[in-house]
Amino acid sequence: MTAPELTEDENLGLYQRATEKGAEWWRVSVADRAENYRLEHGVDDATGAGAVDIDLVVDAENLRAKLKKWRREGFAIDTGNDGSEPGTAERIAFMPELQRVAALATASRRKPAEGGGETVRIGQLDVPRGIDNPLVPRINPAYLFSTRFNDIVEDIVENRRVMLIGHTGAGKTSLIEQVAARSLHGVLRSNMNGQTTVGDFVGFWTVKGGETLWVDGVLPTAMREGLWLIVDEIDFAEPSILAALTAVLEPHGRLVLKEKGNEIVAPHPAFRLFATANAVGAMSQFRHLYQGSNLMNEAFLDRWRVYLLDYLTPLEEADVLIRTLAPHMTRALATTLAAIAADCRAAFAREDLSSAFSTRRLLDWAELMLRTGDPERAAGPAIYAKVSPEDAALIRGIIRHHIAPAA
Repeated sequence: MTAPELTEDENLGLYQRATEKGAEWWRVSVADRAENYRLEHGVDDATGAGAVDIDLVVDAENLRAKLKKWRREGFAIDTGNDGSEPGTAERIAFMPELQRVAALATASRRKPAEGGGETVRIGQLDVPRGIDNPLVPRINPAYLFSTRFNDIVEDIVENRRVMLIGHTGAGKTSLIEQVAARSLHGVLRSNMNGQTTVGDFVGFWTVKGGETLWVDGVLPTAMREGLWLIVDEIDFAEPSILAALTAVLEPHGRLVLKEKGNEIVAPHPAFRLFATANAVGAMSQFRHLYQGSNLMNEAFLDRWRVYLLDYLTPLEEADVLIRTLAPHMTRALATTLAAIAADCRAAFAREDLSSAFSTRRLLDWAELMLRTGDPERAAGPAIYAKVSPEDAALIRGIIRHHIAPAA
């Protein structure tokens, strides 16, 4: 197949992209010789002036290769501004303008409200403090709040509906619980494990002592009492449960209890709604690893802020090990253990392993290892007994790759 002919009118002109030093550009013009093109390169400084530092002549084939390379690097031809397409000036001006207005918007959102209640600092955000009660999770003092969690925490403050997606053991539920633990908000969890019915979720009538009584499910209970509700594994939920959820997905959405004479349940100001999933949206490619998960349509997903939550990096996980098992866990030991966990997760992503490797499992193994002084012995109850013989053999090989036998 022959390459398409170059058309002078389409390819002559100025190609630009924004850089930290200024606008970098290539100018394409017709050279003196037929079917040859002159290429000039430069970078404009803050005043708009920039000298030509590259000046060369190329043939049509070389220009074609240059055009492909420039497109990959973000250069775009200056089309002017006739209203049909943005010109280069508009493209270059967009990010500085966005950063300016975003800074103003952030300052406005984070300004303490007059007469507001107490707050607690989590990451870079001030989260409204609740009231201590038996449903507040326990604080894990070694929990690591990564900077990538700041957007999620801000969505919680703004009462957005947050869905966290990722592999098993990536810390989706624990993130929400640790924010709740530090801000003293009670948490209810509803696991969509196939046994949860719409009655468990919304409510049902029952007979007690000869009297017919209505029993609220977890959703209206959380809404009335201002609790945080986590719908775990929402991609396994029944359609009737998803239908009930849809009514309250807006920040101030109300629930209608049709079974109770269309009683309307308004949300308490402290109520928050979360969901976790393994095989939704960006994780849909792994649906075959989570048998029974349902395909969720975009209309439903668009009612949530959906975050892809990956495992901690080896450096972050080493820090968690040290903080949790101090003073006995050293940096050298923690670094090796975090590398083993990372290799096991990579094997899981390749489908060489059928079981994930959570931070909880790593901590359990490390704690038992410090007690026994023997990685293999500690791995028995912490890892091998929980997985298939095939997975145990592969994990054993990964461990032996990182840890040499004792002399």
